[in-house]
Amino acid sequence: MARHDEVLIALRKIIRATDLYSRRLSKEAGLTAPQLLIMHAIAEHEEMTMGEIANEVSLSQATVTTILDRLEKRDLLRRQRGDRDKRRVYASLTEEGRILLSRAPTPLQEEFMEQFKELREWEQSLILSSLQRVASMMNAEHIDASPVLDVGAIDRYQTPLELTQKKEGQDSGKRANYSQSNTTERDGSH
Repeated sequence: MARHDEVLIALRKIIRATDLYSRRLSKEAGLTAPQLLIMHAIAEHEEMTMGEIANEVSLSQATVTTILDRLEKRDLLRRQRGDRDKRRVYASLTEEGRILLSRAPTPLQEEFMEQFKELREWEQSLILSSLQRVASMMNAEHIDASPVLDVGAIDRYQTPLELTQKKEGQDSGKRANYSQSNTTERDGSH
């Protein structure tokens, strides 16, 4: 087998392992990897602001806000204004969120990081430089990415519950727009 084929197979295994983990996480906990990471961060600190969460998990505040909206809709967390500073909004897990988190698999990158930290410094540097070179060879060095092992958009709908809620929201929005346009046409207003 040619060396380049071996490299491509190794890359495919990494992508496939990430995909299989994402599917397992969705099936067992109904979460995406970024949702799980955010819930772990909140659980570790009891409550956090959006900015603190964004820094902790290396995601933008906009992405964190979108993910928190979805978790809050599922009653896995709540957001409330601070007692001393009403401008600050804190997120904390609900009891349901804590229970779900206790049953969820360990985040894939945590397992990776534990093993990576055990390597000697030269091994870590070798892996890092090799992967950076591979990214460059794939013209991917300018792609914005966070340190989250996941496939697809970070703030995507993934769980069956979220997909159902999204579809229902879109369907009702289409009906509302349709009926509104019919009313406008009948009474001649624009």
